Amino acid sequence: MGAMMSLLYAEHGVEVHYFDPGTWYSSEVLQWFQVSRPSNHGVRIEEDNARVLEDEVKKIHLDDRVLRHQDYKDLCESLSSANSPKLFVFSTPHGSAGDEIVQGLRPYLKKGDIILDCANEHWQNTERRQQELEPDGIHYIGCGVSGGYQSARSGPSMSPGGDAEALKKVLPFLQRVAAKDRQGRPCVTAIGPGGSGHYVKMVHNGIEQGMMSAIAEVWFIMNRCLKMKYERIAEVFESWNSDGPLEDNFLVSIGVDINRTKDKDGNFVLTNVLDKVVQDVDNSEGTGVWTCEETIRLHVPAPTIVSAHLFRLASADAARRLAVNTSFHGGVPPGIIKLEVPHEKALPSFLEDLRLALYAAFLCSFTQGLQIIKAMDREKGWDLDYRAILQIWRSGCIIRSGYISDLLDGVLARGDHDNDNLLANRELGDELVKCFPALKNVVLKSLEADAYIPSLSATLEFYKYSGSTELPTQFMEAELDYFGQHSFDLRSEGPGEPVKGKHHYEWKPAQGIADQRKSEED
Repeated sequence: MGAMMSLLYAEHGVEVHYFDPGTWYSSEVLQWFQVSRPSNHGVRIEEDNARVLEDEVKKIHLDDRVLRHQDYKDLCESLSSANSPKLFVFSTPHGSAGDEIVQGLRPYLKKGDIILDCANEHWQNTERRQQELEPDGIHYIGCGVSGGYQSARSGPSMSPGGDAEALKKVLPFLQRVAAKDRQGRPCVTAIGPGGSGHYVKMVHNGIEQGMMSAIAEVWFIMNRCLKMKYERIAEVFESWNSDGPLEDNFLVSIGVDINRTKDKDGNFVLTNVLDKVVQDVDNSEGTGVWTCEETIRLHVPAPTIVSAHLFRLASADAARRLAVNTSFHGGVPPGIIKLEVPHEKALPSFLEDLRLALYAAFLCSFTQGLQIIKAMDREKGWDLDYRAILQIWRSGCIIRSGYISDLLDGVLARGDHDNDNLLANRELGDELVKCFPALKNVVLKSLEADAYIPSLSATLEFYKYSGSTELPTQFMEAELDYFGQHSFDLRSEGPGEPVKGKHHYEWKPAQGIADQRKSEED
C-alpha cells in the first residue's frame, strides 16, 4: 500500500524520500511528505519492497523524484526547515508499530507538524496518540485508506479524522490524490474529530466482510450447486454489474476478472485457490474483529456482518476443518439445487433471485454498518455527515456500489428521513420487501442442497425479525424473569422504550433448606 501510494504521490508532483528503518515488520510502509511545496516525503518499507519501488519508479521515469534515506535523522534533515508545517504520512501495521515510529520521529517533530496515519489503526490508538502529541502542538490525523494496493496506486478512498484546523491543511492534497467518482468529485472528506476517520474505515471493512461473504456464497451456489462454469458465472456477474441493483459494484466487477483469469498454462487461477481466509486470525487485519466488537458493545444488530466474520474465522484453519470432517463422517457435502423442469427455463428465474438475494445482503451490510457508525457518533458527539461518508465510498474502495449509494443518499437527502433507524425509511423498506421472496427462495433451495450460506441466511433472518411485532423473545423474557427477576413489560402497554420492564411475577418462590423442612413437616 505505501509503496503504491508513493508512486501515486510522485505522479502528482511530490518529491518522495523513503527510508527503511529495519525489518521489524513485514511489508509495512511509513511515508511522509512536506505539505508546503508539496514535496519531500518518505516511505518506510521492507527491503524487498524498496527494490520493487525502485524498479517501478524507473519504469515510469520518476527515479529522480524518489530518493532513499538511511535513518530518521537523514530523512528529516532532507526536509527544509523553512517549510512548515510538515506532514508525515504513515502506512504501518496496527498497534505498536505506529508507536515505535512516532517515537523514532519524535526528536525531529516541531510545533505545527502533522502526522497522517493511513494505516488500519484502531481508533482508540489514534485518539491516544492525539492526546499525547497535541500538548506540544503536533497534530495526529487518523486517515482510513481503502481500495487495496491497486487503488493506492491509482487513487484510494480516504477518511481523515482529527483536529479541524489540521484537516483543513491536508485536505487539498488528499483531494488531489484521492479517487474520483463518475462526476469527478474526490472520494475524501474531513470525517470529524478524534478517531472518527479510522472508525469509519473500520466499519467500511466490516461492511466489506458482509458483502464479500454474500458474493462468495452466491458464487458457490452457481459453481457447485448449479454446476455453472467459471466463464458462465463471469457473464452473469458482468450483466449484474452493468445495470440494476448491483450496478457499478466493485466486488461484482472483480468477480468477472477472477472467474476469467487463467495462468500461463491456460488453467483457471481460481481453481487452485485454497478455501481459507486468515487475515483475522493471524492478526494482520484487525478491522473486522473491531467492527464485531463494536456492534456488540453498542447493541446494534449486524448479523450479516458478524456471520460473515465468523465464517472467515471458521475457514482459516483448513487442517482443523479436515479433522472435524473426519469426525463428522465426511461432513455435509453440498448437493445440486433442484429447479423446476426444464432446468434451462427455470435457471434464468433463479439467477434473478440470486441477484436480488445478493443485493439484499449488500444493502443490509450497508445499513448495519451505518447504524454502527451512528451509534458511535451519538456516543462520542462527533456530528458526522453521512452523505459525505457515502461520497467517499463511491470510488476507490472495496464496497463501491453505485446503485446502493444513490439509494442511501436519496434517503439521507430527504429532510424528514429517520436517521436513527434506517430500515424505517420507506425507500429501504420498499427495496427489501421486493427482495424478500427471492432471498427466501435462495435460502430454502440452498438449505435443501446443503450449500453454505451464513450471510445470506443471516440477512433473511435479519429482515424477518427487524420488522416483526411478535418474536420468540417473549418466552425468553419470561424465563429471564423466572430465574433472574429481570422484570418485563406487558403487551397491553405497547412497545415502550428499550429499558428494563416494570413488572415481575413470582413464578416459583425461591426456597432453601428451611422451606424444604417446613414443607416436609406440613
